Parts: sequence; structure tokens; C-alpha cells
Amino acid sequence: MTPATREDYLYDDIIDVDTAQREHRCFVSILDRFATVLYVRDLLAEFVQTPEVRELLIRETMDVVPLEPLARELQELEPDALVRMLIEGREETPGALAGALNECSYALPPLPNLFFTRDTAMAIGDHVMVGSMRYGARWSEELLMKALFSYHPSLANCGILYDGSAERRHNYSLEGGDVHPLRGDTMMIGFSERSSPAAIDSLVALLFGRTSIEHVIVVVMPAENTAIHLDMILTHVDLGRCIVYPPHFIGPERLPILYWRKGQSHLRQMPDVFAALRECDLPMEPVFCGGARRIMQDREQWASGCNCVALRPGLVMSYARNTATLRELEGAGFRIVTAEAFLSGTEAVEDGTTAVITFEGGELVRGGGGPRCMTCPVSRDDAWN
Repeated sequence: MTPATREDYLYDDIIDVDTAQREHRCFVSILDRFATVLYVRDLLAEFVQTPEVRELLIRETMDVVPLEPLARELQELEPDALVRMLIEGREETPGALAGALNECSYALPPLPNLFFTRDTAMAIGDHVMVGSMRYGARWSEELLMKALFSYHPSLANCGILYDGSAERRHNYSLEGGDVHPLRGDTMMIGFSERSSPAAIDSLVALLFGRTSIEHVIVVVMPAENTAIHLDMILTHVDLGRCIVYPPHFIGPERLPILYWRKGQSHLRQMPDVFAALRECDLPMEPVFCGGARRIMQDREQWASGCNCVALRPGLVMSYARNTATLRELEGAGFRIVTAEAFLSGTEAVEDGTTAVITFEGGELVRGGGGPRCMTCPVSRDDAWN
């Protein structure tokens, strides 16, 4: 990541890698107390020696980067080396001019966004959606997720409902940050810069035809880089609560909201997202990202203040830096527990406790996402119904 490549790789800023890795290790240490945590790299290494998996990965990687010498090199690599190259990329040997100018380029691009696993895959009930990423920098991530959910026994499912890895049309993009399963029969989807109407139409047809989904709420997102996905402005944190960026959902600037019921061919515009939720018999109260002041709302939304991940209803993880949002959560009955206190055993989080566990993410957030973005829940024991 350099100033010249930052935008190409969709980053807000250049991150300090060592600090970001420490932050991520802390994040995973907390997750590990509540879930079985699987790493993409480890899962790939466990089964990439299987001939059909190796063939799939190399064949579809060549669809993205059609380079015959690279294909031959990938075929000859040992499993660990193959996984490493698929994730970290393959630098080209510089020619005379590139060497003289000390320039670097990649035959196979690296995947610096791969830790945002939510975008490229999403469990929907017993099925899986593989994202159709808007930008080419993330296309190879789709292939890894398709291979994992197609072949790895730890991720067994009833089939890939929507395979975005096979989609290359510019107007067919769909990313997991815009897809929010709220209940077994209800889905909220963001029509954003990253997820197109045509792809959303295709997904909803599959949801209504092959799953238990009966209600879909569509949030028509603004074309701005502060709201690249729905989960940057709204996340579900408890059975009756969600964190929202207030200007987009409350007051005169609120976004258009469409309600789509199974069996109906037309979408109905709703007064606001809360009216749409009530229509689905899923009423929610908002928690304001950034509190009441617009300046803090803007600052903390930019720093992924809305982007919490729920470990279970009423227990969420959040970046520690978004203090105004944390005060709002505290006012809504959430106990604030720091990562240090939780991991050291100083403070416990018992079953049924409503709490938010905070951790440092000052470098991770420069990648453009938060705790929800960094997780891809495959199955849950808790009930959101």
C-alpha cells in the first residue's frame, strides 16, 4: 500500500501494518471467547491440495488474470505456497526500465481487503451468497470464498444461492456489506454504489423462490464515499435496537425506503425505515451514532461508529474510539467493557448481559470498515426471531 495505490485498493489511508495486526489479534481474541473462529488462509491450506479445488482456483484466477506463465507457476506450487501467492500476490520480475526506476508491479495482485470477509460472502439461512464485487481489486476474493463454501466440510451448506464470482457485467454488483438478514423471514438490502439494482433484483428473486425470506426492505443509499455499504450507516445490535447514522434515517435528509413483500410485483415506498420495520412486525428503536451533535455524527460514522458486530442479541463489539456512540449505547442500557478488562478477566460478560466490548482499531479503520466488515458469520446458535 502506497499513496499511489491506496485508492486502487479502496483504502481510506495507508495503515501501519504492525499496529493493525495487533488490533486484529485483539479483535479475534474476543471473538474466540464466543465463537469458533476460522481463518481463510488456514481453511484454504487444508484443502487446496485436492485436485478439483486446485483446478477451480487456478482456472478462475486465470479468468481474472489471464497469464499462462503464472498459471504454470501456480500449478507447481506446494499448498501453503499456493495459498500464500493467491492472497499476497505475485510481484513481476522488473525489466530494464522498471529496474532502473525502482518500480514494482504485480502479475497477480494482492488482496489487502481480504480481512473484510463480510463483503465477499454471506450466509443466508442454510445457503450462501458469494459477492459480486464492484471493483476489480477484490474480484479474486470471490474465487477464494466460492472454493471454501463449495468444498470445505467446515463450511458445509445447502448450496450457493447467488454466485457473484461468475458475474462480470459492470451493472451486476452485490456486496455483503449491503445484505442484512434481520430475521428468518426478513432481509434489509442497501442499494449503494457497490450493489446495483439488477443484482439486487436477481438476489431477491432467489430469496423469495428458495428461502424463507418474505419481506425485503431496500435502503436507497447516497452516492458518497462515507456510505459505501449499508452496514456503514446501520447495524442490528439487539432484538429491538439498531445503530444508525441519524441524518440518513431521521429528519428531512432521510433516505428513500422501499418495502418488497413476497408475491407482490411492485415495491412500496415507506415514510422511513422504522415504518418499514413495523410493517414486517419487527419494530426497532434507533441508537444514534455520534449522539445528538451533527459534527460528532459525521466524525464517528466515518470511523465505522455504526459498524458493530453482534456476537448475540444485545452483545456487540465496537471500536473504542467512537466515544459519543458508546455513550449513546450506554444510555440504551449497554454496559461498556474494554477489551483489556474482558480478556484479563477483570470484567466478565455473563449470558443475557447487554454490553458492548470495545477494542482499539485506529489503524484497522483506515481500511474503510469496522467489526461487522471483518466477520463472516457462517452459523449461529442464538435466535433473532
